[in-house]
Amino acid sequence: MKLNLPNKLTVFRMILVPIFVLIAYLPIENYVLGFSVKFLLLDLVFIIASITDQLDGYIARKTNQVTTFGKFLDPIADKILVLSALVIMSDFKLIPAWVSVIILSREFLVSGFRLVAAEKGEVIAASIWGKLKTITQMMAIVIALIDINSYGAFINTPLSTYYFIINLIGTS
Repeated sequence: MKLNLPNKLTVFRMILVPIFVLIAYLPIENYVLGFSVKFLLLDLVFIIASITDQLDGYIARKTNQVTTFGKFLDPIADKILVLSALVIMSDFKLIPAWVSVIILSREFLVSGFRLVAAEKGEVIAASIWGKLKTITQMMAIVIALIDINSYGAFINTPLSTYYFIINLIGTS
């Protein structure tokens, strides 16, 4: 099967997930400007993957290259990327496990509803709200990965304005 560019970007995003996970567990202990090099690398890989998420759909619609393969694989690739990031962030205590559980549960519920609708021959396209959720979720993950303070530290810890904003957004 020959893949078009949007589908290649989706497959590339899926390939980035094991790289993301591998980096998380490499023994990288260096810091740059107070930020962990490991988490800066994780951010870089996550940002690249997130950009491919926005780019593949845009290119597919703009060039009329929407395929069944892409409709199937794109949302799976998105979920695998986000869920991998949530599990890693929970494992490294960047976010509490209950946050991951809530987000994971929501993803499974939405996927379940879509499967039931698909069985009935209905396709539930992503709404603007779903797309907005994905963008804000990805931005929050990028910020949470570089936050050097614990989840919710802005509530009871005096932080500089810069770290306060990062922690506030990463906690949200």
